[in-house]
Amino acid sequence: MSDTSNLTDDGLLDQLQHAAFDYFLETYNPANGLIPDTNRENSPVSIAVVGFALSSYPSAIERGWMQRADGAQRALTALRFFQGSDQSGKPDATGYMGFYYHFLDLHSGRRVWQSELSMIDTALLIAGALTAARYFDADNADENELRAIADALYRRIDWRWAQDGGDTIRQGWKPECGFLHYGWEGYSEAILLYVLALGSPTHPIVGDCYKAWTSTYQWENLYDYDYLYAGPLFVHHFSHAWIDLRGIRDEFMREKSSDYFENSRRAVYIQREYAKRNPNEFTGYGENGWGLSACDGPSDELPNESNEPRRLFGYAARGVPYGPDDGTLSPSAVLASLPFAPQLAMDGLHNLLGRYPEILTKGRLASSFNPSILDTAGKPWVSAGHYGLDQGIVTMMLENHRSGSIWQLMRGCRYVVDGLRGAGFGGGWLAQVATGEAR
Repeated sequence: MSDTSNLTDDGLLDQLQHAAFDYFLETYNPANGLIPDTNRENSPVSIAVVGFALSSYPSAIERGWMQRADGAQRALTALRFFQGSDQSGKPDATGYMGFYYHFLDLHSGRRVWQSELSMIDTALLIAGALTAARYFDADNADENELRAIADALYRRIDWRWAQDGGDTIRQGWKPECGFLHYGWEGYSEAILLYVLALGSPTHPIVGDCYKAWTSTYQWENLYDYDYLYAGPLFVHHFSHAWIDLRGIRDEFMREKSSDYFENSRRAVYIQREYAKRNPNEFTGYGENGWGLSACDGPSDELPNESNEPRRLFGYAARGVPYGPDDGTLSPSAVLASLPFAPQLAMDGLHNLLGRYPEILTKGRLASSFNPSILDTAGKPWVSAGHYGLDQGIVTMMLENHRSGSIWQLMRGCRYVVDGLRGAGFGGGWLAQVATGEAR
């Protein structure tokens, strides 16, 4: 538990971002550059968390939290691993067709938990590689190699294969059964996925795949806000961690006279209004007590909790207003909302830290907590340890809020620019990028 009461807002954000970034330093495997999903014992690697780490090294260097050579070496170690990994698609391989299994063994880098070959998590990993490649631009052996490997990894991905002949991209594939029986449909964190799949110079998706995806969107009016529906907050964060979606619009958003950044801002207001109304009468909810997202949570099987009549979901994507909702809140989802609604996010953060100081350990926000569930000492349930995805989104979104440097880096990535244009985005900063200017 850490005392933050004497810090200015800037000081608080600096401490929280620094502590979030330190997750990557504390859990990093120097043998292969991989980062585990959580810092709990025997946690496997999440390839998405590696992507967040790769994207966060530049910010840490600029803020003086690590040396440039150290960041370049850490990134290069991870990229070398993925370049040389087993791509046979066998049950104990690392990947297939340029994609990677969602969860890997921290030491061997091979598939664990019979996890799927994950299209979205591969996209998050590759976005990290491309971010590192944009930042590490020096003409020396390590940084030259880093850029070359990042480019090769991106070009190796067969996005077209991931369509499986369908209208949209499949969500996953397993050697035991082939493609999973569902695709990326309905608004989600997949803008980044589709942009990278469209920007590929080697194996881009074919047909009107992006439009087929947006045709499954659900536009709603909730609490007098018109917006593109997605219940959990992380959906409104993840693509924004890399892509500056302020003021640029695809065909769907042009028709709605909105954009994805404005949509995420409205999502924050909808979250706050839902928590203010608190239809399930959960403890801790209110105008400054919100933050429903994908996160850890108490489950019905855990001991030492109050006997609750409702169902508890464990790790789940909680959302508003349709649920699921069991009273669990994600502080990191509140903090990652800063770029969209700074005052609301800071008010929420101060409230949660003031009322529930248990959510801060080692200066780092817990994945989640549930003030409606009390232990035998009368303390609210708090998720044990930390999750890399939470620390990654906090690090990146705080950087975007504080300096915009990650957005600026990726504005210059030609693959992202090409992908955005391929998806029909235009206007704003994208209109100012001359063809061939990004690299």
